[in-house]
Amino acid sequence: MALDDSLLDDPTRLAEADGEDLLRAAAMAGAQVRATVETAAELGLADRLDMGRPRSLVLLTRPGVGRTAASLLKSLVMASSSAPVVTSDVVPSWVGALDVVFVHTDDPYDTELALSLERAARYGAGVVLSAPSEGPVASSVAGRGLVLAPRVPVPAELALPRALAAGLLTANTLGLSVADVEGLADRLDHEAERCHPGQESFVNPAKSLALRLAEHTPLLWGLDNVAVAVAEHAAYALATHAAVVSEVSHYQHALTRSALRRAVLKSFAVDTIFADPDESEGDVLPIRLVLLSIITGQAADHVRRHAGELLPSADVQAPADEITADDAGRAAVLALRFELAALYLGLAAGTIGGAGRASETT
Repeated sequence: MALDDSLLDDPTRLAEADGEDLLRAAAMAGAQVRATVETAAELGLADRLDMGRPRSLVLLTRPGVGRTAASLLKSLVMASSSAPVVTSDVVPSWVGALDVVFVHTDDPYDTELALSLERAARYGAGVVLSAPSEGPVASSVAGRGLVLAPRVPVPAELALPRALAAGLLTANTLGLSVADVEGLADRLDHEAERCHPGQESFVNPAKSLALRLAEHTPLLWGLDNVAVAVAEHAAYALATHAAVVSEVSHYQHALTRSALRRAVLKSFAVDTIFADPDESEGDVLPIRLVLLSIITGQAADHVRRHAGELLPSADVQAPADEITADDAGRAAVLALRFELAALYLGLAAGTIGGAGRASETT
């Protein structure tokens, strides 16, 4: 695909290309979080889940954002949780009255999920559902579970902030996490402002990231488990909006794959200063290694230092270097940055939109 990178710094053409207003929808991430907090308060989430520490928290993984949201929630909650945090495609057969099930979906007609939730509710499990209020899925827990329906309309693929907020509120209420959900909304607003279409590429983190990933095969390696989960969502966003296939791995696992490790080192062109780091072999796109870091602390610093010494030319995305926030805040900010980068990349490559590419601004 041909990339028109000039589009990114031409707000008029960019707006024309974004006929579906996807950039604006993505920038409403903070609003999604606030609306979810309001919904949970109005429905009495704290009172409905007043059951003490559960035997387990089960996070169901459904197609789309529901899958990456569950992975991210598990990575954020399990480190400090006093109860097991389990992910599953459907409600496990052992779930009962001592367990809590959380799931996000934008498909109100997911029959498999509806049947699964109906069984969980029948067995007395607490159920929190982030989903539209109509359809078989919501009906399956009517009167027996809590449905946090969307109030800020965005395309399903941009609903991670809502899913994340609903899941964190559930975990906080159960005493399994202490995430600052209301502060999360402010962090997302700030990131959306930094990545606004009117901001030029050299000061816009999302546009800069899009240009770095353009016409490359991204290797998204997380330096910690939360970062790996963010990388999974980044890969989902890049495929959804820009038709870009990415490779996701934990950094330490990635290093065990010797051939790919050699290819990465070769891509750094350390053998000669005359080598072109963007040079491709045949039809194979060159590699772009991006290291993602979310967790802070002594152990995390050690891993990052080791990665920096071994892979000095890798790009690094570490929100802790830019903002003050808890793990959930840093993860959500980086996830939003990748979403916006994927949208910019898709608009510039013509995999989404395209109206603005027809003519140059004079």
